[in-house]
Amino acid sequence: MATAWARDRATRFYGGYALVGLTVVALGFSTTYFLPMARRTFAAPRFVHLHGAASLCWILFVIAQSRLVRATRTPTHRRLGRVALPLAALIWASGIATQRWATERDLPDLGTAATSSLAATTSGLTLFLLLVIAALALRRRPDWHKRLMLLATIHVLWPAFFRLRHLLPMVPRPEIWLALVLAYSPILVASIRDKARYGKIHPVWKFVAPALVIEQALEIATFNSPLWQRAGQALYAALS
Repeated sequence: MATAWARDRATRFYGGYALVGLTVVALGFSTTYFLPMARRTFAAPRFVHLHGAASLCWILFVIAQSRLVRATRTPTHRRLGRVALPLAALIWASGIATQRWATERDLPDLGTAATSSLAATTSGLTLFLLLVIAALALRRRPDWHKRLMLLATIHVLWPAFFRLRHLLPMVPRPEIWLALVLAYSPILVASIRDKARYGKIHPVWKFVAPALVIEQALEIATFNSPLWQRAGQALYAALS
């Protein structure tokens, strides 16, 4: 079974999802970032652009790593893999800074919802960073490594899925149907794929991924509750 899991690294599935993610980023951020940038109507601090560039580089990194494995260029794959943690840390730090800026901008209109968003974003980015750290710690176990990297990528893409609401205003409760159901549906696809190819579902999809989805669902269900308000206000004060 270990040999079968290892061979799984050389399939098109992982890079294919990254290409899907790249498409979702292009569509999701088209109305809120790319088009306003082209029209010169978007103004933000440099770290906001840095976060966007780092997140885009992550998707390109996943695509490149998948192709290197398919081409059996394992030494190059390992060398390039050294940028994974610094890049993930940059996404984490610049993402929190970006949300801190957005919170200050939105606070007069949204009130506690703005600070709750800061807490939720920090939580989500921290989970992304922890998944990347776990994937790197298990890089000698390719079945775990590849799936954890994919799960981290699925997780970091939910904001792009959420922004599809600007293109799909007819979708009710976009925080559920776009940012939760649609964004995390690749987990179900990956589980079905494992079952079909190997006769069993890998523990990443059976245990780690459901825990992540449950955590995200609880965040949505309790968003802007007194607990999130206190956490967001404490973070906002600490980062001020």
